[in-house]
Amino acid sequence: MGSDVLDPDDATAAYDQALKLLVRREHSRRELARKLTGREHARPVVEAALDRLEAEGAQSDLRFAEEYARSRFAKGFGPRRVEAELREHGIGPEGMRHAALERSEERELAAAMLAKRFGGAPPADARERAKRTRYLQQRGFDPEVCAQVVRGGGNPEDEAGF
Repeated sequence: MGSDVLDPDDATAAYDQALKLLVRREHSRRELARKLTGREHARPVVEAALDRLEAEGAQSDLRFAEEYARSRFAKGFGPRRVEAELREHGIGPEGMRHAALERSEERELAAAMLAKRFGGAPPADARERAKRTRYLQQRGFDPEVCAQVVRGGGNPEDEAGF
């Protein structure tokens, strides 16, 4: 058999494995390709299986991006971090809109994470403010939002004027 001819058994096996992965949770195309290639499937076979899954609607990078962003926001991560993670999963600009939050939503989420981690008391000194700001920035919140929320002590009512 020539190298440019796909083995139907291998193509079916790759398709079936990808489908089993998708049944558990959404995957990006890049993620599925990496997993299938790691299971010793040839790259053309993997691409054919992924094309078929996409054509059938079983795999969608946009659906993955939406679900992934929702999940990460629920875990308290900010839009910058979610966007970076989506890029790592091979999501293009069209899917990045799922990583966006309104400024007010981002402030509310950042304030909730700050209150959960540090309680409602305002920072005692500059060192404590810096610690809280770093915490929020590492979670992927915009520096301006971090500064606003830390100044407000993590209480959403305190920064309502922003």
